[in-house]
Amino acid sequence: MTVYADSFLKESPARQLGALAATLGRIASSAEKTARAKAIVPMLDECVQFIEWTLSHQSVEASKELSDVSVMLKLWRDGWNLAQTDERLRTLLSVQARKWSDDALEYSGLLML
Repeated sequence: MTVYADSFLKESPARQLGALAATLGRIASSAEKTARAKAIVPMLDECVQFIEWTLSHQSVEASKELSDVSVMLKLWRDGWNLAQTDERLRTLLSVQARKWSDDALEYSGLLML
């Protein structure tokens, strides 16, 4: 296990979801900017890893949703070379990532603290 993974796994499940939400938020703000297109794939990969690492520590409802998000993130990653050239697709990723970020924050419970 890498130091990065070990550090992530030492966090509470709520903070793990907070880290996921933060990366999804960065995707949302970067996806529409063509100058940030190269940064998207590493962030998508990071989100997929975060989901894999935290999935077993989440509620059944959150785990189902996160599994679905992981599949969609992988599809975005695999299609990003084409999607990054289409403003509408970059906007779609931005909107989806913002929603996923909001959902992850809601599941984390961090907004209620």
